[in-house]
Amino acid sequence: MSQKLFGTDGVRGTANSEPITAESALKLAQAAARVLVRDHSSTKVVVGRDTRASGEMLESAIAAGLASSGIEVLLAGVIPTPAVAYLTVKNAAAFGVVISASHNPFEDNGIKFFGPTGYKLGDDDERAIESEFDHPQSGKRPIGKGVGRIRQFREATEAYAEFAASTLPETVSLAGVRIALDMANGAAFRTTPTVLANLGAEVDLHYAAPDGFNINVDCGSTCPATLSRIVRQSGAAFGLAHDGDADRVLLCDEHSSALDGDELLAVASLDLIQRNQLHKKTLVATVMSNFGLDDLLHKHGGSVVRTPVGDRFVMDALVQLQLNLGGEQSGHVIFRDFVTTGDGLIAALQIICVVLRTGKSLSELRQVLHKYPQVLRNIVVREKVPFENIGVLNSKIQEAESLLKGKGRLVLRYSGTEPKARLLLEGPDSSELQQLASSIAEEFAKYVGP
Repeated sequence: MSQKLFGTDGVRGTANSEPITAESALKLAQAAARVLVRDHSSTKVVVGRDTRASGEMLESAIAAGLASSGIEVLLAGVIPTPAVAYLTVKNAAAFGVVISASHNPFEDNGIKFFGPTGYKLGDDDERAIESEFDHPQSGKRPIGKGVGRIRQFREATEAYAEFAASTLPETVSLAGVRIALDMANGAAFRTTPTVLANLGAEVDLHYAAPDGFNINVDCGSTCPATLSRIVRQSGAAFGLAHDGDADRVLLCDEHSSALDGDELLAVASLDLIQRNQLHKKTLVATVMSNFGLDDLLHKHGGSVVRTPVGDRFVMDALVQLQLNLGGEQSGHVIFRDFVTTGDGLIAALQIICVVLRTGKSLSELRQVLHKYPQVLRNIVVREKVPFENIGVLNSKIQEAESLLKGKGRLVLRYSGTEPKARLLLEGPDSSELQQLASSIAEEFAKYVGP
């Protein structure tokens, strides 16, 4: 059975259009309860959301669906996605639910689940939920005292903030360090500033006034130019930005130059290698990450394992291979010694710890990664037609791959969360990459462009 509801990161869509409607959210919550609670002793579920206005509607529907299934619902309110993963485990809940569309526009929303161990659900669980959603196996619902209760989980934010701070050595202090923050008007608008301020940092806070509609609007980790501007104006030691649900992080050095996820992985992996703490001297990255990472790890006796795009695939590899560091170029950086999913705040804290431990600035630390030139094109599409069915696209791709053979690579894939195709070319000659990218993108747009 093919998965129709679940994409690469839960269920996504335009809020108040199927499948992201109140009716479907309630039904999905009931299906998840039937599948995920049947083999679990707990009947508690943690629910969190980002700052989108539609999250209020979906939160109510999901809470109602869970309560009608006999679940004790803990509403954590606006809180980062990774906080729900942590709180699910801490409170011995059967599962966790996050209402968020991450870096997408406010019009979108999504629903994703964490299992009792804090990891995202596997394909088998998602297929089982989807099957139950389409064809419910039991219509019997609890009555009387069996109906679930819904309560506000008021201590959720404080509990997560304390946990995040605890991932740093007690000796670490940010006293006197000025940090510019761009919170994307999203889920971390309280947690990240609170943690950094409690550690002694001088916080210069921006985009931390969510109104339900301004999440990710010209701000956050997908808008590095905004963070660069803030750092220039602030004179901060560095800048930090999250996406809407704060499972990503973008850092900016003291010269207002942004570091992407690959550079953060380079800094973190080299630090762990030098302290003999990178498990098997192996880093997990996706097919989109720069091959300069491979050169760096090989130089220091290590290696890189590649996965498909998506932090879930990175985490799967980390678990299966018993590794402790992985991530994506987009800013998902997973320090598995502390977390079970991408966590933008904890990733930032670990990089900050490297800065403090070494006494080096971010501009110095980032020099360890020598990147291959890359060209990335995001092509808006009206439908996701199989690539092999699109005109002479294949011949264009084969021509490019032939030119890059032995010195670069080409990756073309559809986004799992947006109506876009993503084209990546990497090689030694940036002008050649630009020409190849334009040729392929133009051909692609002829057939499936908007």
